[in-house]
Amino acid sequence: MRVKTDLPSGTGRRRFLQALSCTVGRWSSTVAKWRRQARYLRGYLRFDRGGNHIRRRTDFSDCPRPVLLLYGLLSTRRSCEVLERRLRRDGYGVFSIDLGGLAGVFNTRGIDESAELVRDKVERLYARYPLGPLSIIGHSKGGLIGRYYVERLGGDARVRTLVTLGTPHQGTPRAYFGCATVGWFAPSVWQMTPRSAFLRRLNLGPWPDGVRLVSVYSPADGCTPFPSGRLGLHGTQAGENVELPGLRHRDFLVARSAYQVVLRALAAPGPGRLEAPAAASAQG
Repeated sequence: MRVKTDLPSGTGRRRFLQALSCTVGRWSSTVAKWRRQARYLRGYLRFDRGGNHIRRRTDFSDCPRPVLLLYGLLSTRRSCEVLERRLRRDGYGVFSIDLGGLAGVFNTRGIDESAELVRDKVERLYARYPLGPLSIIGHSKGGLIGRYYVERLGGDARVRTLVTLGTPHQGTPRAYFGCATVGWFAPSVWQMTPRSAFLRRLNLGPWPDGVRLVSVYSPADGCTPFPSGRLGLHGTQAGENVELPGLRHRDFLVARSAYQVVLRALAAPGPGRLEAPAAASAQG
């Protein structure tokens, strides 16, 4: 008796078409993913040559709650416009500093050099106006600039709160790509590599007890992948981490969940435990 081994009519063709459909689907998904990433990077790295030319709206002669915004690598002051508008609406005196850099516009200078610009600008403002205690909000590299200013340049005498958004406190592997592409004109990307001497020194230094330090991070952040955005300070209770799932790197500047954490940090009386919002949403 002969056993029939041929497949039923049409079965092979159906399997072939199913396999082809799965392959095409995977390729389409990959292409769509890269397109989304490209749109996201274009949105973050806008290369807006006029991005630092913004109108000053804060009256420093009557500013009990000043807030300084520090923007990230290859970005400009305009990247913080949504955050600035929200803070101004809630009664804060918001300002930013032109950090210069590539073409005199984009933030590429070393972190320590940028922090010195911050120190000089802040001291000039306090010498001229009766400002209240300063709060700083730094996005990405801007958070490291704020940390260096407070920790190494005497900023603790002025600053009450520092909130960092998507900041690579432990360095980010993405910085290695930056070293290979823009490292020749952007020294700060070398400082943000995970094993940089700059970050090792910064993370070993003591944090001033009187300054609240909050790091807001997300496992979905592609530019500062987990756990790069978590604080790892030694011997201090002032630093704390707040996780907001679902936020990408640029979302920290526009998401309502991130803004809620910022408001709570600014309103808190001093260093202490700060919880994330109960129902954090990635969308603003």
